[in-house]
Amino acid sequence: MDSLHIRRKAVNAVATAFMYGATFVGLFFLVWLLWSTLHLGLAAMHWDLFLKDTPPPGTDGMGLRNAFVGSLILMGIAMAIGIPVGLMAGTWLAEYGGKTRAANAVRFVNDIMLSAPSIEIGLFAYAILVDPMGHFSGLSGGVALAVLVIPIIVKTTDEMLGLVGRDLREAAVALGAPMWKVVTRVTWKGARAGIVTGILIGVARISGETAPLLFTALNNQYFSADILHPMANLPVVIFQFAMSPYRNWKEMAWAGAFVSIAFVLLLNVGARLLFRRGKS
Repeated sequence: MDSLHIRRKAVNAVATAFMYGATFVGLFFLVWLLWSTLHLGLAAMHWDLFLKDTPPPGTDGMGLRNAFVGSLILMGIAMAIGIPVGLMAGTWLAEYGGKTRAANAVRFVNDIMLSAPSIEIGLFAYAILVDPMGHFSGLSGGVALAVLVIPIIVKTTDEMLGLVGRDLREAAVALGAPMWKVVTRVTWKGARAGIVTGILIGVARISGETAPLLFTALNNQYFSADILHPMANLPVVIFQFAMSPYRNWKEMAWAGAFVSIAFVLLLNVGARLLFRRGKS
């Protein structure tokens, strides 16, 4: 018995040491990444980044206005498509689908889409939009990002609505409310903090995606709000500028990376605070 106890303690000590070591390694690289982005990104920050467009190759100057605006437009298209589709699909799963075979099949496919590589989503959008249209466009980029964000909203909506008490639904139905009003006035209201949290997480997920946009929106050196033509966007600009031989372009890449990480960080913090407030 003593030998068994000693062996268990030894195994526990080894497993604990491996867990602490893995945690340290993960935190080390995370802090290194954040510090490098903060240090180099802050040094390159300038008001011209938000007021001027990207400069031509080989010229001085700073500017990422077209990339910032293009990214906001692409995310706006994605959320305009993704929020209604994801919300309705998640509501159907939680309120109407239940544990039926059809609902379980949808959940299974949705889980697969959650883990699908983003580059494959880009190829899909290329096949259905870019190739038939004959050119890249902001619209195809927004659709690709929407395909990425829909599974996240479906998953969170389904799970959050499942946490709403069944007695609330039964009370509303007993009072004579139709099902659509029960959903919109009772269950959506009860799960709104979790649903909005899922939407914010979805926005954070797509804000830094590069691979799908390389196949769809591509890039544009000039300012353009035309969604039917190639459109500048921050992830692709960072990707291209980071590999360039020009010093100011590399500085702009670090500044863009800093803005992107700060945006994602604020979204995640806001989502967590909103979810905690909703639970309380």
